[in-house]
Amino acid sequence: MIEVVGLTALFLGLVAAEVAAWRLVRGPTAGRRGNVARIAIVLLVTTPVALAAIWQLSRSRTVQLLGEMVSRVETTQPAVALTFDDGPNPVFTQEVLDVLADRDVQATFFVTGQSLEANPLEGERIVAAGHEMGNHSYSHVRMIARSYGFVRDEVETTDALIRDAGYTGEITFRPPYAKRLIVLSAYLSLTDRRTVLFDVEPESFPEITGDAQGIVQHVLDRTRPGSIILLHVMGEHGDESRAALPGIIDGLQNQGYAFVTVSELLALEE
Repeated sequence: MIEVVGLTALFLGLVAAEVAAWRLVRGPTAGRRGNVARIAIVLLVTTPVALAAIWQLSRSRTVQLLGEMVSRVETTQPAVALTFDDGPNPVFTQEVLDVLADRDVQATFFVTGQSLEANPLEGERIVAAGHEMGNHSYSHVRMIARSYGFVRDEVETTDALIRDAGYTGEITFRPPYAKRLIVLSAYLSLTDRRTVLFDVEPESFPEITGDAQGIVQHVLDRTRPGSIILLHVMGEHGDESRAALPGIIDGLQNQGYAFVTVSELLALEE
């Protein structure tokens, strides 16, 4: 709802500015100075609203200007996708793979090209274990206000590295910090790439990020059929998320959920 309100406010602000400009052009010379003042007031009022709307759009979990975007799959089947951002990491990758292997769970790793290039063996281990690999950009910078060439290089370089790791399936894309606007969305749309976000993101809540059990409970309380769960288990600040991983898997399996890859989850959409 907040994205719709923001975009509506942006539209109304632009209309008001255009009406003011039209009056300036056609009005008598004596009245134009007053119109200039009115336009300035209109811009002062609408610009913050427009910027707020653009910010909300860039971080929306439900709206994307172009292309296909999914944050949760509509399905009645008790299946969810467990996804990890960043990495692979030379220290923590094997630890995460061992937890998944012990519980016979398949996950989706959204890797950065930079990390994959630096740690090719870990990338190959992810693929060899049967997990899915997605593109999380090369350098993990916010891909807003970037050139088309920059976006292309970030996406294509990482795709090539993912293929070098041995992954042969569909490569979906997850924007760093979930931020995207026109250029990135346009590129992904033109190249038939799907944007995959998430609907369960426990680490976005500061009050629980330092509490493994709090992370577990947050995920168990908010997961629904078709949910896409995001965790950051690959970094040095992911200790609590790594500690929470076994409890998340065990808890959701006890609730009757099956873990599938993102591609498998997308195939269940009803």
